[in-house]
Amino acid sequence: MLDYLASLAVFAGIYALLGLGLNLVWGLGGMVNLGLAGFFAIGAYASALSALHLHFPLVAASFFAMLLAAAAGALLAVVTARLKGDYLAIVTLGFAEVIQLIAGNEIWLTNGTDGLSAIPAPGRGTLSPLAFDLSSAGIVWLVLAAIAAAFGRLSAAPYGRVLRAIREDEMVARIAGKNVLSFKIGAFSASAAVMGLAGSLYAAYDGYVAPDSFDVLVTLLVVLALTAGGVGRMQGALVGAVLVVVLTEGTRFFGGLLPGLSALQVASLRQGVIGLFLLLLLRVKPDGLLPERIRVHPLDDEGETTR
Repeated sequence: MLDYLASLAVFAGIYALLGLGLNLVWGLGGMVNLGLAGFFAIGAYASALSALHLHFPLVAASFFAMLLAAAAGALLAVVTARLKGDYLAIVTLGFAEVIQLIAGNEIWLTNGTDGLSAIPAPGRGTLSPLAFDLSSAGIVWLVLAAIAAAFGRLSAAPYGRVLRAIREDEMVARIAGKNVLSFKIGAFSASAAVMGLAGSLYAAYDGYVAPDSFDVLVTLLVVLALTAGGVGRMQGALVGAVLVVVLTEGTRFFGGLLPGLSALQVASLRQGVIGLFLLLLLRVKPDGLLPERIRVHPLDDEGETTR
């Protein structure tokens, strides 16, 4: 049981990292990025290949994964600089699908649909399964705490305020003298780097990566987590990720509670229960469990903001 809970903690932390990355571009910048599974895959494969063939330790492999994912994020930001709303969402979703197709067909690099296995990780083979799961959970949540703190500071800093200005009205941000493109590139790069880091931690923990690990369901779950937790607030990504993992894993026990149902019926019931719960949650809390709080500075007698 402890092994199972530790494993859930690892995956909750990984989903929270993905949620933090998505929150930076979507929650703060208003840029709908549905390509997170692509950056997740880039990070996982970059880390796995560097660990298997170049014998990089986890820290170096994760750094390499972040660099590669950040470069892909910057390139995608440049390509989609003029796109907004649904058009941006469609293009970024297409990017994720392209990455998955590349992972499945470039056998010389990714081993195709057979995937990459025996990915080294600290403690694998020397620690007991429980100790390995607990140490992995500790690593993931320490990294998550550091990223959440950094993004929290960034959100409150002038950079975060500019991203919010771009989200509310990009033209006003331009008139105010802000280089909107550079802010978009920076946000996409930082977001993609965190998603790549999540991919690296996933590859190290699972020890195996394959194209079907990075399908559209990953994007859907992370979007649901961020929506339920609260778009625009970093703590919302953490709470939403834990909530989604608890829902998806907790409903697995329906088969034992309702023995008269077939496996297909249990799967359908799980999806219905999860969907109904999220609908009710968003009905009661439309802005999520932890909605964004924007500080408003009062004006002085001359119309200037007070600090």
